Amino acid sequence: MIEYRRWLPVALLLTLVPLAISLAHADEATPEEASAHILQAEAALEARDYGRAAVEYRKAAETGDSVEVARTATRLAYAYNFNDEALRAAKRWAELDSGSDDARLYLAQIHFRRGDLGDARRQYSKIIAKSDEPGGQLLSLVRYLSEEGQPANADKLMRGLARPYKDSAWAHYAVAALALEAGDTEHAMERALRSAELAPESVRPKLLYARALMIDGDPEKAIDYTARIIGDDPDPDPDARMELAIMYMMNGRDDDALSQVNQVLFEQPGRSDALRLMAIINFRSGNLDVAEDDFQDLLATGQYRMDALYYLARIADYRQEYDRAIELYIEVDYGDNAISAQRRAGALLAFEKDDVESAMMTLDKFAATSPKHAIDSLLAKAQLLGTLERFDESLDYYDQVTVYRPDDEGLALSRAELLLRMGRLDDALGAYKTAARRWPKSALSLNAYGYTLADRTDRYREAEKLIRKAIKLDPDSPAIIDSLGWVLYRLGRYDEALVELQRAYDAFDDHEVAAHLVEVLVALQRQDDALAVLVEAEEKRPDSKLLADVRARLFSAAP
Repeated sequence: MIEYRRWLPVALLLTLVPLAISLAHADEATPEEASAHILQAEAALEARDYGRAAVEYRKAAETGDSVEVARTATRLAYAYNFNDEALRAAKRWAELDSGSDDARLYLAQIHFRRGDLGDARRQYSKIIAKSDEPGGQLLSLVRYLSEEGQPANADKLMRGLARPYKDSAWAHYAVAALALEAGDTEHAMERALRSAELAPESVRPKLLYARALMIDGDPEKAIDYTARIIGDDPDPDPDARMELAIMYMMNGRDDDALSQVNQVLFEQPGRSDALRLMAIINFRSGNLDVAEDDFQDLLATGQYRMDALYYLARIADYRQEYDRAIELYIEVDYGDNAISAQRRAGALLAFEKDDVESAMMTLDKFAATSPKHAIDSLLAKAQLLGTLERFDESLDYYDQVTVYRPDDEGLALSRAELLLRMGRLDDALGAYKTAARRWPKSALSLNAYGYTLADRTDRYREAEKLIRKAIKLDPDSPAIIDSLGWVLYRLGRYDEALVELQRAYDAFDDHEVAAHLVEVLVALQRQDDALAVLVEAEEKRPDSKLLADVRARLFSAAP
């Protein structure tokens, strides 16, 4: 295994720990104006005004000559995803310390976040060119690009970065990995095979090729290919067994997956990734007692700690051991499951322990210790308060988050839905209209606006136009098909409505779709059929207020 010692210490800066912001970062040469900005930044952080804190710290960097202040300003803005402020701070850092690869790496990553691929490539290329093993540098970069959630841009950037290194197996491997994430399985397979040709002694390119086969929709071929790698080797690489186990698991062959994992653990008893996979398979299979023991063993290794805590929390949650579940969820403060764990902890505190104050404090503490997720914590508070029907407080938090994430379509639609729940129909329609104009090619926004018009107003023709635009963009969406059926019903075109609503219900037997279908069947004087649909839906969602309303209005005398 190649080690990339020079790159990784720099790259690890991108996995941020909580920042210690204080005047200790300002040296004696820091001018009074810069010190004042630092004090303002600290006060803003205390008040959870993250945007203001980033601005003040960037101003401190620009008005002073401290490399440490510029570095901290960059890291602060980067951690909270304020990319414009981060870019200005990083430029100042690079200006003050022109030889810093750390500053250059931040510049590269910020440019990538902003979609400035040319600038990102120039910065990354300068770092890579200094390395004795450029391919290894590219390989280690894969993780950081993939974590930004821009697979198409990551793929494009990596292809450009790797172009000068045509004879590097690891450059081809890096391109293959990101092409696969971007959905270009053909290119991924081509590059993986080229990597395998250049590094025939390594099994990794072959396993990546197998993964591409799996994602391309040929699981049996992928499994056979990987099994042959194992079978043809008198001393098979345990990594190949692990890959095969994952493939088996993805195809519902949990027993076969466990067989491979057990073999790995027999050969390498201390291998924590194998123990983790075995625990997850047992959890998926519903073997909670066994899974709990496995995750406890995993926790004892010190590896994959966040995964172990998260799944142990879920097991406690399933068993309604809420105190233990809350305690474990709160400990999951970084990694892929951190947001969902903290949200669930808050929900359990609010609804099972009737302690909303502690729920909010938990989310505040998470924001303070995990700057990367501070805005997500605000959003979690907005959602929790909305569920509690504390609408005014919820809206305040939504408005705060919107300042930080003005380009988040999902956020805009959630805020509009909250306005609708508050009874502020005109404001909600205005918000939905703004979203539909802001994202005119989004089926999600078009459908949300169209459905609300159909459901809450008599502007049915306008609603139909919006919904038909949405369905052209996403013709197989049950939600949009349901909207189309509902607006046809509102227009009095019952036979057409029935066709669409039945199609939506066949694809997704949601209680809201069922309620719409019942309404149309009653309008067509097919009460028996309508009642049958209603009873079936009630069995699946006995707590549905929507179905209860339909029954009360249409079947008050029915059993």
